Amino acid sequence: MGLLNGFKKIIQFITGKEGSINIAHAGKWTLYFVLIGLIAGLGSIVFQYLCQLGQHYFMDFMAGYRPPSPAGEHHLLDPTNTPFNRITLFFLPALGGLISGWLVYTYAPEAEGHGTDAAIDAYHRKGGFMRSRVPIIKTIASALTLTSGGSGGREGPIAQIGAGFGSFLATTLKLSDRERRIMMAAGIGAGVGSIFRAPLAGALFAAEVLYRDPEFESEVIIPAGISSVVAYCLFCLVFGWGSLFESPDFVFRNPLELGPYVVLALILVATGVLYIKSFYGMIGIFKSIKIPNHIKPAIGGLFTGIIGFFLPQTLAFGYGFAQKALYNELTIPFLFLLAIGKIFTTSFSIGSGGSGGVFGPSIVIGGAMGGVVGKIFYQIMPGVVTEPGAFVVVGMAGFFTAVSNTPISTIIFVSEMTDSYQLLLPSLLVCSISYLAAQKWTIYEKQVKSKIDSPAHSGDFFVDILQAIRVKNLMHLVKKVEVVPRNMTFRDFREFFSETKQHYFPVVDQYDRLTGIFSSTDIRSVLFTRGIGQLVVMNDIATFDIILTTPSEDLNAVLQKFTIKNIDSLPVVKDDDHGILIGMLNRREVISYYNEQVQKMKNRR
Repeated sequence: MGLLNGFKKIIQFITGKEGSINIAHAGKWTLYFVLIGLIAGLGSIVFQYLCQLGQHYFMDFMAGYRPPSPAGEHHLLDPTNTPFNRITLFFLPALGGLISGWLVYTYAPEAEGHGTDAAIDAYHRKGGFMRSRVPIIKTIASALTLTSGGSGGREGPIAQIGAGFGSFLATTLKLSDRERRIMMAAGIGAGVGSIFRAPLAGALFAAEVLYRDPEFESEVIIPAGISSVVAYCLFCLVFGWGSLFESPDFVFRNPLELGPYVVLALILVATGVLYIKSFYGMIGIFKSIKIPNHIKPAIGGLFTGIIGFFLPQTLAFGYGFAQKALYNELTIPFLFLLAIGKIFTTSFSIGSGGSGGVFGPSIVIGGAMGGVVGKIFYQIMPGVVTEPGAFVVVGMAGFFTAVSNTPISTIIFVSEMTDSYQLLLPSLLVCSISYLAAQKWTIYEKQVKSKIDSPAHSGDFFVDILQAIRVKNLMHLVKKVEVVPRNMTFRDFREFFSETKQHYFPVVDQYDRLTGIFSSTDIRSVLFTRGIGQLVVMNDIATFDIILTTPSEDLNAVLQKFTIKNIDSLPVVKDDDHGILIGMLNRREVISYYNEQVQKMKNRR
């Protein structure tokens, strides 16, 4: 129901507030989402060029290090003749960290770390607002960090480019916070979907990564889908069509293989916890060091260089090694050291304040650990595990699920990135186990548990809960009251009033049908007036414009009625006959019931 309601809301958001077909309104919003896709796509292209050029001049020209590329990427420039120099490679990440640290902490300190988390925080707590300079600084700083050997991914800066433009456009057009959040999230999906050539996954990721629970921000999916498709097409027009990785035609045929996949899931969870603990442990250490923030990324880069001196495969992106693992070209020790080393180089590079994403390293770490498990089981039971490379694909999906709490979008992500859709079943199993076992941890600390906990949805949640509860659920709280015949004299009512604690008095005719109502406030000014006892009957005092409710009405509508004339009690009448009074429902008890239901929901979580 939540997803369906979300889709209804976004259809109304695009077509118009009344939900009717409004071509001009729908066209305007579609144009906005297309524009976000164009800017995100251009941002992806620029960032890809910067990464290619940076790798050529830093790692190739200066250090002679030429890591392999995934099948879907090709070098823009021919390799140099520089011989491989480990000493230069040792100092190179520190140089990149020094420059990027100065740039970030001088102009946009919020661009430090992995940008997706900053975008998530802006969605929940800042009304989708981001400073326009952040994406520019993030792009340049990330390119410097990553192409000088720092370990990180591309999705962080690209997410901030798309999100930043979506936020800027909404702010320029003076749109509401809700509309700005949606446009910002559409930018996240467009950026991530284009740079990884996974448009469907990009849209789902933007909607899923916001929460720890398996919950989608359904209002985001359609806008992010439009923007992601546009950005993906623009990116592929420049860099070519196809997936990022190329993989053999893996096929799942043997149910016995699910046993090794379960083992893989548990290993991925353990590795994921190590990754998260290491990452945030490093952030804590660097925050506690009393030196200027500008210097910290350089120190992190120095430690990255130390690891890279011995394990150069753990530097920069590492996608080419994941590609080799898919074709079973790497040994078990190489893959294991790649996975563990990548955890620590990423922790030093990004945890020290360097700029980059965490999705890219997760793909390499998960793929490498998947390769380790796949090759071991291939040696133990070759009749069951026939293709170790399949474990690389599933490992990519399972590991990122374990560290990000995004099982659905990650399965689609890896399937699109590897162009391998035959492993959906084992991927679903591994991702489900990984998610359940690692749900208490996340690499995105700005995620909130669910919409209940998001400041962006505090009012929406209140309304959603109220709309889900009907008056018939509160019939035990509907009180039977004494009714007042409409021909009762005011003198008789005074005697009745002195013996009751009622504050609202329904008025009925000779057939006991409800005709009016009045409150003690209505009669207070004339209650002790002399000379009207026999002249006035209660029908003269009652109002006939009765605000009432029925058992089928929801509590949101009931509370709105309470506030129309600031009344504290409503008559409850039958659905099919508004003349038959069932009882009175008090506002205080409705609010109390609502609070009880919210508390029960929180206790079940």
